[in-house]
Amino acid sequence: MNVFWFIPTHGDSRYLGTAEGGRQVSLDYMKQVAIAADTLGYDGVLLPTGRSCEDAWVTASALIGFTQRLKFLVALRPGLTAPSLAARMAATFDRLSGGRLLINVVTGGDPTELDGDGIFHTHDERYEITDEFLRIWRGILSGAHDGSSFDFSGKHLTVKGGKQLYPTVQRPHPPLWFGGSSPAAHELAAEQVDVYLTWGEPPAAVAEKIADMRRRAAAHGRTLRFGIRLHVIARETTERAWQAAEDLIRHLDDATIAAAQKKFAQMDSEGQRRMAALHGGRRDRLEVSPNLWAGVGLVRGGAGTALVGDGPTIAARMKEYADLGIETFILSGYPHLEEAYSFAEQVFPHLPRAQQQGLPGFSLSGPFGEIVANHYVPAASAS
Repeated sequence: MNVFWFIPTHGDSRYLGTAEGGRQVSLDYMKQVAIAADTLGYDGVLLPTGRSCEDAWVTASALIGFTQRLKFLVALRPGLTAPSLAARMAATFDRLSGGRLLINVVTGGDPTELDGDGIFHTHDERYEITDEFLRIWRGILSGAHDGSSFDFSGKHLTVKGGKQLYPTVQRPHPPLWFGGSSPAAHELAAEQVDVYLTWGEPPAAVAEKIADMRRRAAAHGRTLRFGIRLHVIARETTERAWQAAEDLIRHLDDATIAAAQKKFAQMDSEGQRRMAALHGGRRDRLEVSPNLWAGVGLVRGGAGTALVGDGPTIAARMKEYADLGIETFILSGYPHLEEAYSFAEQVFPHLPRAQQQGLPGFSLSGPFGEIVANHYVPAASAS
């Protein structure tokens, strides 16, 4: 089981939908989150994209040198840059990081934001462009390992003699990750990507998606790996976790919820529609599946559900998704620095994953805690 964390390039907060407890985006804060994720044993971090975020590529590049093992799942939006330039960026990042780059392909989004970026294509046209973009991107990077060039002529994109001189560390290229819920998205993922991502819907809905993706991939003679994007609220007891969930939205007023839901309804994203349908903007129907809470989606676009509970409970829910075929969990929590520690402390010991090895000998932190009376190493309590 792989567990990723999240770099809050759009800012962080202790509460949703309010300036109360807000934290400004800064390199220092994002560095703190990245170092915490690296040292706590998370496998990677996701960096989002959009005009509400600091640029994912620049941010990830700034964080490489502060981390040692952490992989960076960096958002790439076809249509905003040429595939040849994107290939060079990917090769450089992969080489400078020692093979720690993963690519998150983002096709959907807010139509208003897309208009502001000069992207005026329809929903299905954007997926056509993404398909051609990825064929060129993959062709150029694959050719870098044998020195060959790549030609492509499509409906939207054309290259002649596309070439990358410096090959990536990962062969034939850094893995492609992708999430989308429409038929066009499913077909694109089945044919082109390595890991299909779903947002945190109830297990039955996730099972349907995985089954559909496996059928589509098999038709192309391929297999896929699967990941899921969720928030988490982990506490020592499930009661405390639910209290923390309510606390997260305690400053949220009905007008803010209504404005957010109106905006989400204007998007042409099938995934966003499915997220909003889980709760319908109502506070009285937020537990959409056992320990799966949709309160985040009242005002946050994209991933809008959180696993809520104590360590064993959240681990059990994660294993339910894992039994469906989910290998990677991309998680986040508010505030991201503190919640990275809380999740690692409460849930990691209950998950079937390789734990990061510490330094040789006794440690003054980590699994041993504070040394008692200057010489005694404490053990875990019976509880």
